[in-house]
Amino acid sequence: MLVRQTNQQELILHTKFTADQVFVRRINTALILNALRVSAPLSRAELAKHTGLNRSTVSSIITELIDEGFVRETELQKEKVGRPGMSLELNPQGGYAIGVEIGVDFISIILADFVAQVVWQSRVAVDPQIGQDAFIHWTEELIETAVDQAHSQRLRLLGIGVGVPGLVDIRQGELKFAPNLQWRDVPLHAMWTSRFNLPVFAENEANAAALGEYYFGVAHQVQDFIYLSAGVGLGGGIVLGGKLFRGSGGYAGEIGHMTIDPEGELCGCGKRGCWETLVGPRMIEHNVRTVLQEGADSQLLQMTEGCLEEITFERIVTAAEAGDIVAFGALQQVAEYLGIGIANLVNVFNPQLVVLGGALNLSSEIMIPVIRKVVRENTLQQPYNILEIKASRHGLDACALGAVALVLDDILREPML
Repeated sequence: MLVRQTNQQELILHTKFTADQVFVRRINTALILNALRVSAPLSRAELAKHTGLNRSTVSSIITELIDEGFVRETELQKEKVGRPGMSLELNPQGGYAIGVEIGVDFISIILADFVAQVVWQSRVAVDPQIGQDAFIHWTEELIETAVDQAHSQRLRLLGIGVGVPGLVDIRQGELKFAPNLQWRDVPLHAMWTSRFNLPVFAENEANAAALGEYYFGVAHQVQDFIYLSAGVGLGGGIVLGGKLFRGSGGYAGEIGHMTIDPEGELCGCGKRGCWETLVGPRMIEHNVRTVLQEGADSQLLQMTEGCLEEITFERIVTAAEAGDIVAFGALQQVAEYLGIGIANLVNVFNPQLVVLGGALNLSSEIMIPVIRKVVRENTLQQPYNILEIKASRHGLDACALGAVALVLDDILREPML
């Protein structure tokens, strides 16, 4: 009996030791992959310096990563001391991911390689009145098309990422509530893992876009930044210490629902005066139509042949860039409201960078100077001194590419304790 107990204890200790080894190996692998993502090309010796790992560990892991197709060797690189070493970089053909953005009135989908180079993409307008089931069915058909594209080219699919405009339970992969779609309790992970037989990662659209900017955009190597995305609503992704800040329940970042005017417009969330009711493209369109109805003259009347319902945010930006006073004034007013909200965020989070994405990207050249002025006037001097405000590198594709990043992040990130 004593011998049996000893054997059981040894088995437990051996299992724990093996599990610990696997965990440490995963951390080390993530360190190496991220070093290559950020700083490639690197030799094995340079990887050892970047990661703090010994050269034998680096060589062992690199051999596995090359065999798995995630890393490739390139030309010989002369070391500072000693013989030349092979340069290493992430292999673009190591795997492919499908990124999906479900907007209020559109679906955007991207098939991209291991370094987020787009292989195929599609963006379609959708009438939100078709209903949730039809909307989801259309999304599934587009995903099926992306899967077929990958299979026809014999590409290894790693998974599907999806960004949605609402509160997401990332542990369950479930959309809990999308205010502007009025969707509730949509089990995206469960539905699509079963249908497509691939890992599925669901995330709030602004969080996904923020991750995309961190991996592939203007926030590359920036540890603390805030991403703002305007469409029908206004979403925010907050990255602190190089990680998405999700809050205790995973629902942080709904900055568009900060109350700015308690007596203001009714928001899709059911509350009044949310920040997004003051700064979204819909509000800009509404403001312009109101001014024109009051008799103001504008190029927009000629562009739409006097049909005010044909005035879109894109046309307003075009007119503003051409010097139209009404269009320019509407964008400037919204930029001031954006500046007030951003100033509050800067005072709270002290970010290094604020990124304007989504529809805001289209008007960034006009808005950013105004936003900077308002932020400067309404923040403490010290946090403002280190702040940058930039337009998203990927514009309207930021969320779909961010959804690709969700898939890659599962491979590249360090495992959690």
